[in-house]
Amino acid sequence: MTFPGNIFNSHPKEDGDFFLGISRILGFKPKSLEVYKRAFLHRSVNKKDKNGHPMNYERLEFLGDSMLGTIISKHLYNEVPAGDEGYLTKMRSKIVSRKHLNELGKDLGLLNFVESRIPKAHFGENIHGNVFEALVGAIYLDRGYKYCEKFIQSRVIEPYVDIEQLEGQVISYKSLVIEWCQKQKKEFEFEVYEDTGNDPVKHFAVKLHIDGRILAKARATSKKKAEEKASRRAFFALQNKMDSE
Repeated sequence: MTFPGNIFNSHPKEDGDFFLGISRILGFKPKSLEVYKRAFLHRSVNKKDKNGHPMNYERLEFLGDSMLGTIISKHLYNEVPAGDEGYLTKMRSKIVSRKHLNELGKDLGLLNFVESRIPKAHFGENIHGNVFEALVGAIYLDRGYKYCEKFIQSRVIEPYVDIEQLEGQVISYKSLVIEWCQKQKKEFEFEVYEDTGNDPVKHFAVKLHIDGRILAKARATSKKKAEEKASRRAFFALQNKMDSE
């Protein structure tokens, strides 16, 4: 396959490979290759535009997050006419959850396109979802709303959005446990402390106390993850009580 001579400027082989790879993911040919390149540019590369502004995927990520939320909201509004604002908000949160976006980014192999000075093995899970949102932002700038909607429809809604399945999906076990404790007038406390152990990466340990009794323990690389992990264990320990009350 050949391309017009002025589409790619400095690195025709690399740009050609990028063009083909991105076209396969998008399902259409990009008009502006540069905007898609920026969607995969990590801040560690420290590039700047002609005006001295930082060039990386973070601004596109912001834009893509907004577009994704808008298009998913429109889909839910049309598909669930009986859903009230609270229901629709909760369902949208499940679809655009960080965990789900990370899975989408992984499935599309987006990390392969990321340009960074940091070894890819050192990235956290969220890099997958971040660049997915940046890609959505790039589509909007390059081709507009309709192409953006078409991409989200084919890559997110059709393969992943099942309303009935999502209704039973838990977003946050911590929220469920706290809500249950408040409803049952039970005292609860997340006791968090650093727990490095033998691991090179700092961990946090959590003890979840309910009415003065330790109900669950967990450890993870962040306080938030450790609390969610402990809450999940507590949820399953309390599930029979929760279901009967």
